[in-house]
Amino acid sequence: MLCWGYSSFGQPGIGSNLQVIIPEPQVYGFIHDRNVKEVACGGNHSVFLLEDGEVYTCGLNTKGQLGHESEGSKPELIGALAGQHIVHVACGESHSVALSDQGQVFSWGAGSDGQLGLTTIEDAVTVPRLIKKLNQQTILQISCGNWHCLALAAGMVFFTWGQNSYGQLGLGKECPSQASPQRVKSLDGIPLAQVAAGGAHSFALSLSGAVFGWGKNSSGQLGLSDERDRESPCHVKLLRSQKVVYISCGEEHTAVLTKSGGVFTFGAGSCGQLGHDSMNDEVNPRRVLELMGSEVSQIACGRHHTLAFVPSSGMIYAFGCGTRGQLGTGHTCNVKCPSPVKGHWAAHNGQLSGKPGIIDEHFKTSPKIPGIDLNSTRVLFEKLMNSQHSILLDQVLYFTSFESFLIPQLSSSPPDVEAMRIYLILPEFPPFQDSKYYITLTLPLAMAILRLDTNPSKVLDNWWSQVCPRYFLRLVDLYKGAVVYLLSGRKTLLIPVLFSSYITAALRLLEKLHKVNQKVKHIEYDKFYIPEISSLVDIQEDYLMWFLHQAGMVRFLHKWVNSDAVTLCSYPFIFDAQAKTKMLQTDAELQMQVAINGANLQNVFMLLTLEPLLARSPFLVLHVRRSNLVGDALRELSIHSDIDLKKPLKVIFDGEEAVDAGGVTKEFFLLLLKELLNPIYGMFTYYPESNLLWFSDTCFVEHNWFHLIGIICGLAIYNFTVVDLHFPLALYKKLLNVKPCLEDLKELSPTEGRSLQQLLDYPGEDIEETFCLNFTICRESYGVTEHKNLIENGDKIQVQKDNREKFVEAYVNYIFNCSVHEWYTAFSTGFLKVCGGKVLELFQPTELRAMIVGNSNYNWEELEEVNAVYKGDYTATHPTVRMFWETFHAFPLEKKKKFLLFLTGSDRIPIYGMSSLRIVIQSTANGEQYLPVAHTCYNLLDLPKYSSKEILSARLVQAIDHYEGFSLA
Repeated sequence: MLCWGYSSFGQPGIGSNLQVIIPEPQVYGFIHDRNVKEVACGGNHSVFLLEDGEVYTCGLNTKGQLGHESEGSKPELIGALAGQHIVHVACGESHSVALSDQGQVFSWGAGSDGQLGLTTIEDAVTVPRLIKKLNQQTILQISCGNWHCLALAAGMVFFTWGQNSYGQLGLGKECPSQASPQRVKSLDGIPLAQVAAGGAHSFALSLSGAVFGWGKNSSGQLGLSDERDRESPCHVKLLRSQKVVYISCGEEHTAVLTKSGGVFTFGAGSCGQLGHDSMNDEVNPRRVLELMGSEVSQIACGRHHTLAFVPSSGMIYAFGCGTRGQLGTGHTCNVKCPSPVKGHWAAHNGQLSGKPGIIDEHFKTSPKIPGIDLNSTRVLFEKLMNSQHSILLDQVLYFTSFESFLIPQLSSSPPDVEAMRIYLILPEFPPFQDSKYYITLTLPLAMAILRLDTNPSKVLDNWWSQVCPRYFLRLVDLYKGAVVYLLSGRKTLLIPVLFSSYITAALRLLEKLHKVNQKVKHIEYDKFYIPEISSLVDIQEDYLMWFLHQAGMVRFLHKWVNSDAVTLCSYPFIFDAQAKTKMLQTDAELQMQVAINGANLQNVFMLLTLEPLLARSPFLVLHVRRSNLVGDALRELSIHSDIDLKKPLKVIFDGEEAVDAGGVTKEFFLLLLKELLNPIYGMFTYYPESNLLWFSDTCFVEHNWFHLIGIICGLAIYNFTVVDLHFPLALYKKLLNVKPCLEDLKELSPTEGRSLQQLLDYPGEDIEETFCLNFTICRESYGVTEHKNLIENGDKIQVQKDNREKFVEAYVNYIFNCSVHEWYTAFSTGFLKVCGGKVLELFQPTELRAMIVGNSNYNWEELEEVNAVYKGDYTATHPTVRMFWETFHAFPLEKKKKFLLFLTGSDRIPIYGMSSLRIVIQSTANGEQYLPVAHTCYNLLDLPKYSSKEILSARLVQAIDHYEGFSLA
């Protein structure tokens, strides 16, 4: 060991020496056969820590800072620490601190500012004492300023004590000096790697390289671009991207070391201690250019000077105040640039003690990247859950108490993004996924997330957008499970106020996740659905409550309605297609009731004014003839106002006696749309490859025909009727303002779609020669082929590798938008006139299609075993019933669908599935010469008692094949 510098009080410990100033390194002679582990220097005293844990001190002892009675240049053992194995020492101006291998802290020396942390203020303490307030903590690091101390405990708990004249304790404004350790709560959640104290300023370094400074800043020593003192830790943003691994502080300057071996300095520069070839102060971190090109592994700051070690050359460089020989250059003058200390140096056993081992991945932490391996986190937690760790798990859950300690203290404004990684980590801890801990852990975590200020909340959104889909799905499932748990136990689990706050937290967090997913598409939209809601909540009642809230009517009905109740309809993304359909039907029923009430009110008024002939029907009544169905429907709808379209629909076929209880309406839609959509009229183009229809790009009929079709489709939904429309998904996308894409063209015209996909996938450069395409589309109209430009001057622009995506986009846009704009606009105007509104916007395109046309997820066994009801003489085991089902199950699929059409008015099943299709079979007194009769309004089948399966089969097939017209019923 070597030493140099000021020696008037014997602080170098080299024994009797007449030299007051030692200008260059000298061999330290008091120990020859024992290894020195660490040296700490105070104002005028020194502390030496040996490898065996013994502590020696020498120098000035006016305040008891040596820990023994002796004073002078010869180091003496501190006997009071003989029973302790000390692993770290630190010195202030006139006090000393030691850390034992048990994590205990001992202090001695000057204590007038509370810097000893002993609770009482004492001018001098000559014997090391245990800081009892830290006894419950395992301290990992200590650091001393002139009159204050810092201590970092296990669990990243950070303590400070001593003088606070400049805010160097980081405890906030107007906090006096502290005689006992105080926790710095503002850094809770930050995984700290190091703490460092200067004269009257302090620093903390996180694992990811985030630097926080506070305290005195008269010379810019905090690196915060000004000279204003700080009472609380402030993020030094200019160092965020530098990957800082170590910090050292002088009296009024600071030096930091980066992972790449760079050195930045800032603060007071009057002695040249910043190494920038000037005597100026620096308020911003500035790299020491003279050291660039050399990888520095260690740095250390004295009061007004700085040292840097370059292991590759074995050189120590010094700069700053040298008037007392403290630079070791052999001269006693100040130096503005790094100058070599005399001698050749080597890192001890290759260890770079000033450069703590920090995992490189942590440096990637930023507002966009969390810098954490969540898969490894999950594996670690799973190991923790093993039975052999059960005691540790109990400690984690109960003794350190997530519930009462960690989660409630999560800040709404974390000091750095690094502190926010807790929000990613905790959901991976298995107890958070256990319903037993939903109330105490999972939901409080959601509340903490929702409390975050705007900027940290955006950071978390960014991180969620970066995580793997599996993690994201687990998080969504976690809070979906919490919603189901709360709804299932809402009457017994919690008092209403708590229930409301908890379920709101779960739903709002799901809403936050849903918004993230809309941008990055981690998972499919239906992964947010909670199917159990339909059985746990009265959707009609919930929708009504939501409707009243939206209309601002709750305040007028507060006596009958709970205005604070949570409405699930405010979070529509959790509803599946069946639940959304129920909401739409509820909305339609509300509108129908409003229309009926309006008509009835007007009728009462007319009676009072003696004008009964002007009475209005509470129904939308359409009188039509089968022989002129389209013309009559167009005429009837044209004479009704938009308000009338909101009334319940009743259809009357001229010459038929049937009362419309639903079945006539079904048949009306079926026959009318079948005729309107017939390609022979030229309104729609039929694509035989897909069996689908699309608007014709060359049509000569009037717009009101398309308007009529739109109204008819809207009325079908509005009146809860399934209709069979052979349109592609693109139509439903357009109705919901979703842009059609190439996949939609593949559905409509598979050959065209595949050709465009081949163009996109073609790997070669010779696209022009291979495909010979320009920006035109070839369309046939009445036997004449035309080439239409997809963009301006498209016939002059060749399709090349760099514009093929634009060509495909223009091609798809032409098919679904440009070429059919007039016809589609008329259709959508009619459709939305009847069925528009906020509820419709809740649907996904596939769900809207399924609601309008039903689906084909047939389950014929379920139709027999679950959905069939028998009346009269019939039961499930009656011979005629058995013959009927045997005959039915023997039918091919198309014949079964025809029977469904015959019985219900549609060959498809409602969006609710087969389980929602109830049929009734009843016996009749008619003989077996009669056909079965279907009452489509009730899904009721009159089935005579046939004597044989052959007769039953023949009569049933005859009835099915000849079905058309309600007169059969």
